[in-house]
This record gives sequence, C-alpha cells and structure tokens, in this order.
Amino acid sequence: MEFNDKFFEELLKSQGVENVVMDATERVADIARASAPVDTGAYRDSIEVSQKHQQRVVGLVTVEDPQALIIEALHGTLARAVRSAGRGA
Repeated sequence: MEFNDKFFEELLKSQGVENVVMDATERVADIARASAPVDTGAYRDSIEVSQKHQQRVVGLVTVEDPQALIIEALHGTLARAVRSAGRGA
C-alpha cells in the first residue's frame, strides 16, 4: 500500500480542516472563559484564540494575563476546558 503524501499534505492545509480545528479551538476558549475564576476579570478577558500554519493548521488558546501561570496552577481552567470540549460539553 502506498500513500499519496501530497494529498494528505494538502488536506491538512485545506479550508475544511482549518474550519474544524478553529471551531474546536474556539469551543475550548469559550469553555475556559465561562469557567474562569473572576476577581478583576483580567484573566478571563485575556483568553485569546490564534492559529499557526506550519505543515498544518494549529489552533492555539493563550492567556495574556501576567497572573495566568498562577491561576492555571491553582484552578486548571485551560486544562479543564480542553477535557470538557473533548467530551463534547
């Protein structure tokens, strides 16, 4: 059996795959925002979605709040959002 590598390279860069990846990324970000602990709202409001193109599209959920590492360590907001989105929540 021989795979058509060019086909799969193009498929991973296609608009359809990009749409699926970015929809899933937005879902994770939405869940994270909805479940984020709120003191000042800076953490929740700094949750953003972006994408990178390498050999394929990659969706990224990032948090710009300077306290993000501490908040994530205490609450696991992003980790829980990824698990929840994977379960279809």
